[in-house]
Amino acid sequence: MLHRRSPAPVDWLVAGVVALFAVAEEVSARSMASPRAYLPLWLAAGLVTAAGVLFRARAPFAVLAVYSAANVGSFALVSGPPAAWQFYTQLVLLCTLLSEVRPDSVKAVAGLAATGVFVAAMLGTSSPASGPGDVAVALVMCAIAAGTGLAVRRHRVLAVQAAERGELLARESVQEERARIARELHDIVAHSVSVMTMHTGTVRLLLRADQEPERQALSTVEAAGREAMDELRRMLGLLRGTNAGDPPHQAGLDRLDDLLDQFRSAGLDVRLDVAGERVPLPAGLDLSAYRIVQEALTNTLKHAGSARVAVTVSYLPGELRLEIVDEGPRGPRPPSGAGSGHGLIGMRERAALFEGTLTAGPLPSGGFGVRAVLPL
Repeated sequence: MLHRRSPAPVDWLVAGVVALFAVAEEVSARSMASPRAYLPLWLAAGLVTAAGVLFRARAPFAVLAVYSAANVGSFALVSGPPAAWQFYTQLVLLCTLLSEVRPDSVKAVAGLAATGVFVAAMLGTSSPASGPGDVAVALVMCAIAAGTGLAVRRHRVLAVQAAERGELLARESVQEERARIARELHDIVAHSVSVMTMHTGTVRLLLRADQEPERQALSTVEAAGREAMDELRRMLGLLRGTNAGDPPHQAGLDRLDDLLDQFRSAGLDVRLDVAGERVPLPAGLDLSAYRIVQEALTNTLKHAGSARVAVTVSYLPGELRLEIVDEGPRGPRPPSGAGSGHGLIGMRERAALFEGTLTAGPLPSGGFGVRAVLPL
């Protein structure tokens, strides 16, 4: 069963309509019967019914069962046909029950049976006697209420499943992106550690015979380097899995011109501006900056087509800033679909890896902008 903790705004609305309908019908005597005796009692019954309707989602079967039993009893005790609000409230409760419980559950079957008894008792006390038309109308209205409840439940279940599926895909995307970043950084770190270990061994061999303390220290560094390489290889084997044969990525901002040429050949009108004095970047940060630009341009090509794009790389004191801003599609928007947002997730993960920040969103001018700040 799909429970709700407190009444939703729509529950207050439905309860208010039931209360207003019941009071208006009883006071104005516009029911199917002549004015009924004990008007205050019927007014109180209408208000109690509205209270039950308000909290029907908490216990849909209990509310329907009590309401059906009370009305069937009133049909037997009170002469004359029931008021219209009594029948419509039964339909509301039936719809709610079938929207909250499984259609093949005992409560659903019992709720349908209780509604059948309600309709039979209602039509049996009508005066003049109910004809085939009255029976057909009552059955059709019950079928509509039941079908609506089943449709609401199906829609709600599908919405929950879609939300869970979306969360799972987002988590998988983040994990895949982190693994890919780790693989790329491994290649960079492995190369650097290999070079350090090799040079350490070379220096150790060049030491004089009387430099034993220095030789021991360098041997320790060399052994630590080899151990680190072994650990990195084991980590890479765990991360790469079936993608162990992927070639290493050696991209960086020094290859940005080649990247932009590829996007220009695909139809983007890209302009590159470099502000500040270029400084050497750590290999991992250089690679992540390159990937952020690449992913932002890929999204632009996908969603804006042949748009004008300005790529700005700013070398500032203590930080690297990247701005990729497009002017929006110049022609009809490409039929690319809604997208999953995984590209933005990956870019944010890359920025966060170096304690940076990334913001992305539509611009007032109609385009889209991506801005990343990476501390140096």
